[in-house]
Amino acid sequence: MKVTVERLGHLGDGVGDGPVFVPRALPGEVVEGVVEDGRMLAPRILTPSPLRVRPTCPHYNGCGACAVQHAADDFVADWKQDVLRAALAAQGLEAPLRPIAISPPGSRRRAVLAGRRTKKGAIVGFHGRASETLVAVPFCRVLHSHLLAVLPFCERLVQVGGSRKGELGFAVTATEGGVDMAVTGGKPADLALRAALAAGAEEADLARLSWNGELVAERRPPVVHFGGVAVVPPPGAFLQATAQGEAALTAAVTEAVGGAARVLDLFAGCGTFSLPLAAQAEVHAVEGDAALTAALDAGWRHGAGLRPVTAETRDLFRDPLLPAELAGCGAVVIDPPRAGAEAQMRALAASDIARIAAVSCNPASFARDARVLSEAGFRLDWVQVVDQFRWSPHVELVALLTRGHKRA
Repeated sequence: MKVTVERLGHLGDGVGDGPVFVPRALPGEVVEGVVEDGRMLAPRILTPSPLRVRPTCPHYNGCGACAVQHAADDFVADWKQDVLRAALAAQGLEAPLRPIAISPPGSRRRAVLAGRRTKKGAIVGFHGRASETLVAVPFCRVLHSHLLAVLPFCERLVQVGGSRKGELGFAVTATEGGVDMAVTGGKPADLALRAALAAGAEEADLARLSWNGELVAERRPPVVHFGGVAVVPPPGAFLQATAQGEAALTAAVTEAVGGAARVLDLFAGCGTFSLPLAAQAEVHAVEGDAALTAALDAGWRHGAGLRPVTAETRDLFRDPLLPAELAGCGAVVIDPPRAGAEAQMRALAASDIARIAAVSCNPASFARDARVLSEAGFRLDWVQVVDQFRWSPHVELVALLTRGHKRA
């Protein structure tokens, strides 16, 4: 059947009347192909859009990591802003949107790759779109050069420590001490395998190598800095995907907090926002992962010129901070996972908190939670979209919400 694409869906697919979802199509294009269960599996473009560009990555056709590299950058930026506007509108909300902050190509410092043995060796890379097929990505346009440099070592690890049917996961992070690599899904590490892993880590010049949750080699501390404070995250820890994205998020959070003397940082990780904010405010950081909390605390203790920072390990989904515990704080920073933090937002709404810096990687859950706050008298002063997952459908943001209808 023949379809005219009307818009992009939130995952980057073209959407035509029906609806029919057309992968890697753009608004205004006329496409033709067989449609099964509402998807055109192999579309042929009859009328291309002027927004269409040649993808810069040689792996684009097979790899599923990038969804919209075939579209002009300005269009992608506007589309991501529109995804946020639509999510807010679905909850009856609107807000001034600041210009989007976009990370450059080749800046992705953290990624999770997959590896599998083959008849001739091994393959390490990303899965194809909606597929279990692995695609090698030696010339990836997203990953930092330091991560690309360790791909051959990852392939050797698959051959040495991978099973014939299983798949290895590689959480790789480019740190100031070198690449930190945490491998999961490998064979149990006996003495021979441990020796091979340690020797390989030295040959590949890794900072640290962990295997199935066990530290195998640490040649240098895998240090990152938050606001000038050195932190050693635990293996495989969550960090912002790019240094540029982290800087944009931190600047927006710092502005949103304003001159608050005491700040609560909820879902604090290992200190991305807590430690920069400690230059001007007393901070209480709450995080559900004890290893992240310990890394944050150690960073603060070895820092200089910081206000007091206390760290608490607590599951904010099952045990959110209650209004009485929130009393006396000048501002709250909250950066939950993709599911959002509805229970904690309801507690914030019931408290006397008047200023919230909300960070999110999911416009839909953010808008749902923002509506909870809106119904309690908060308003959205502004929203800053940060695109650190270049050419993907992911949309991250920081928003300032204030109670009392005073625009910042």
